[in-house]
Amino acid sequence: MAHHNHFLIAIKSMITALFFTLHCIEFSGAVGRFSAGGQKGQWQLLLNNTGVVAMHMALTHDNTVVIFDQTEAGPSGYRLRRRHNGNRCTESRDNLADSSCYAHSVEYDISSNKVRPLRLYTDTWCSSGSFLSNGTLLQTGGYGSGTRRIRYFKPCGDGQCDWRQSERSLADNRWYASNQLLPEHDRIIVVGGRRTFTYEFVPKMSSNEGSHELSFLHQTYDRSEGGNNLYPFLHLSSDGNLFIFANRDSILFNYRSNIVIKTFPRIPGDGSRNYPGSGSSVILPLDHTNNFQRVEVMVCGGAASGAHRAAGQNRFLKGLRSCGRMVITGNRHKWNMENMPGSRLLSDMLILPTGNVLIINGAKRGSGGWNNARNASLQPYLYNPNHKLGKRFSVLKSTKIARMYPSSAILLPDGRVLVGGGNPHESYTFSNVAYPTELRLQAFAPHYMRRQYHTYRPINLTINYGHGDLSGVRYGGDFNVSFWLGRKPSKVVEFSAYAPPFTTHSISMNQRLLKLRCKRLVRAESGLVHAVLEAPPSPNVAPSGYYMLTVVNGGIPSISQWVRFLHQ
Repeated sequence: MAHHNHFLIAIKSMITALFFTLHCIEFSGAVGRFSAGGQKGQWQLLLNNTGVVAMHMALTHDNTVVIFDQTEAGPSGYRLRRRHNGNRCTESRDNLADSSCYAHSVEYDISSNKVRPLRLYTDTWCSSGSFLSNGTLLQTGGYGSGTRRIRYFKPCGDGQCDWRQSERSLADNRWYASNQLLPEHDRIIVVGGRRTFTYEFVPKMSSNEGSHELSFLHQTYDRSEGGNNLYPFLHLSSDGNLFIFANRDSILFNYRSNIVIKTFPRIPGDGSRNYPGSGSSVILPLDHTNNFQRVEVMVCGGAASGAHRAAGQNRFLKGLRSCGRMVITGNRHKWNMENMPGSRLLSDMLILPTGNVLIINGAKRGSGGWNNARNASLQPYLYNPNHKLGKRFSVLKSTKIARMYPSSAILLPDGRVLVGGGNPHESYTFSNVAYPTELRLQAFAPHYMRRQYHTYRPINLTINYGHGDLSGVRYGGDFNVSFWLGRKPSKVVEFSAYAPPFTTHSISMNQRLLKLRCKRLVRAESGLVHAVLEAPPSPNVAPSGYYMLTVVNGGIPSISQWVRFLHQ
């Protein structure tokens, strides 16, 4: 009798499993996709003092965040006991004013909510960065002693790792340059910089390899406005070519042959989108449904024409309100324009696991640079690229902390957005100024993190690469994931893979989100869900490295886990 009961239970479990072995995004009798309408998110104060201004931030696959500033801004808010050379930092007046007795970089541990100091050896002011395939942060350029330097930070998980500076140097000065990780294994392209109209690669293929002229940077340079083509926006297209946007213009560039393949239409409107105009840009989510072949970029905000000079005269012109979207693949290219709820520059644009775009930080008037902006943008905007024109933007909950030049924001694995930085002064200045140096660290929790959605949130996400391979998943290969869901999945279950960016000065280098193909999904009676996912087809679509994998159930994301995509 007991055997018969076990047999019936087994049959019932099989029927239940088969019922859910359907197309991965279509389920009947389920809750619908949640909307953010009227749900504005929440702000959390994490630390009153990080010690270091978050001019630059990057999330590592060890779930720590590297935060750093320039090294020549004088004393920071984190005093060291010893200098780089081992000499003690005493209480003498000279030591208290000595920049080398202070940290200019920290590592923030998300779980413990604590920071520890890191040692930078050369100035990283307005530098650039990319993650390599093993999770190491490669960091390039800066100012003065750092303008041609190459640095590495390899996360270690034990709190003992620190910055390492390469003995090799860049070919040209790279101050306000941009980086992009390329499909070739662990190769970076570094583009532009102040009065630098070239690009180069790291690492070099030979000892005598130098830089390459890029006439596009000459053409977009506005000398009277501080350049307005610094920190150019770079996006890797899924055809392996590089999209470059500077000032108001853009090209598709074959960096292997040093050939401009396409010259795109100029984005409508006056003003500038790049530093010191300081707009921002994302590549919208790439989707398996078109084999990742439709690539669309978005550019938002920036400074008005003449804003940089006007700010020098203490006049702060209203920033740009417009955003443009353009498909860069195919043969027809047009900027489709729309307006944000308000004027904005110095903002960060982040792609959330849902595929929506968060626009956060910044100002309403002025320009990038020291003390060049006014009227802080305290309200984040949420942009849904799939809604109808005119219905895509919503205004979220306001912060009470101004995040002016230069501040940063990054997405965390738990779904929150880490926000820090702001110091429009030559040194750390805390009083008698419009916008004091800001050392507080915040998190913005989007609406989907509210408690009312916990029953819809996938939990305990785990990844299994299969075939005994513990290092990662190969391009085009299958891998298994499992998670627990206490109720039936919604009508829309998606799986996203997100490349965490290096963020600084309103630019999120290497940020991209992919919506992966789910080949099979099975939910047992216990609530345990198994899925088979397909990795991206090539490094053109997803350069090798660590990505944050997220299950999104009807618009409610899980906590992300790290997945690694590898070359064959």
